[in-house]
Amino acid sequence: MRIVSLLASATEMVAALGCTEQLVGRSHECDYPPEVQHLPALSRPVIDINTNSAGIDAQVRQLAGTRRTGDEAALQALSIYQIDIARLQELQPDVILTQTQCEVCAVSERDVSEAVRQLTGLQPRIVSLAPYRLSDVWEDLRRVGAALGRLAEAEALIASYQQRLEELRQRCARLSAGRGQAPRVAVLEWLDPLMGAGNWTPELIAYAGGEPVLSASGQHAPWISWDELRQADPEVLILSPCGFDVERTRQDAALLEQHSAWSELQAVREGRVYLIDGNHYLNRSGPRLVESAELIARALWGEDAGIPLPAEGWQPLR
Repeated sequence: MRIVSLLASATEMVAALGCTEQLVGRSHECDYPPEVQHLPALSRPVIDINTNSAGIDAQVRQLAGTRRTGDEAALQALSIYQIDIARLQELQPDVILTQTQCEVCAVSERDVSEAVRQLTGLQPRIVSLAPYRLSDVWEDLRRVGAALGRLAEAEALIASYQQRLEELRQRCARLSAGRGQAPRVAVLEWLDPLMGAGNWTPELIAYAGGEPVLSASGQHAPWISWDELRQADPEVLILSPCGFDVERTRQDAALLEQHSAWSELQAVREGRVYLIDGNHYLNRSGPRLVESAELIARALWGEDAGIPLPAEGWQPLR
């Protein structure tokens, strides 16, 4: 079986299922595990992603032909990626993995369907992932496993991930009980304009022993105002922009620090602002969401969480 994955989280699922050697192509964002990086990249963004949050947002809005109104329907026709159709034809894939969750974050099913219509003599199976909650992520892993003939392996992985999360929940619940109440936690998925972290992130916060604010499980990430952030006044603030690693997030954090309301936030006053790699962890809906919950726990509880984690995954802002 020849597999093309145009979604970074799907590539990680393929690897976890033991099918890395069957991958023949990837998206430009698929970078883990490291051995997939030698594969041909079949997509590229049509905007300049090497700029700050505000610059990327402006380009996306201009491409969509709309201003930021909060109406996500205005972005439905958006496509900010191009697929190398000639190379896709050469690779002769049997299965193409993609997604419907967010057309801004990754190559979408619509992009893939359009590309497949232009292929000659090929009818690959398109498996499109659509996660909103952790249960959807596990179901997507089942679907990938079924498509690759590895359903039993997928079920075993899901059971191990769920057990690991449950162990984390119990450990952090004890820490929260000792404190008297769960700390209020806000995660920002974009920094300019501000966007809370929705979908599965509130669940990860809860597993880590926190109380999520400014977002709801299973719902798209909401745009928020500075007034809303100030009113929520989280005890812990996590900056994790989609597609940004820790160092790039640190650069964009300067945009927040320039705002007059920044110093009023409890998390800022108490030095409880943390950076988490939003590219590889929180916003990548694959196996490493378990590690994402552990990263949040480390930010909330420090060494008391009992989790040794790599420094490149998270850092305090100061």
